[in-house]
Amino acid sequence: MTDPLVPPGKTPPGETPPVEGSTAEAHEERPDGGLWEHPRFWLWLIAAGAVLIAAFFIARLISL
Repeated sequence: MTDPLVPPGKTPPGETPPVEGSTAEAHEERPDGGLWEHPRFWLWLIAAGAVLIAAFFIARLISL
């Protein structure tokens, strides 16, 4: 069973009412990882590699 909620103003001294305060603590913002954290860069890199490989095989096919 859950604990019954204490009406506002009836909290024992020294205790924080359940609706006040925060359980999260302040944290430092992580610095931006630059180019390595951006998915568009990786997508472009993979697509460019696929195009280069396809161009290689197309060139070999044409040279036959």
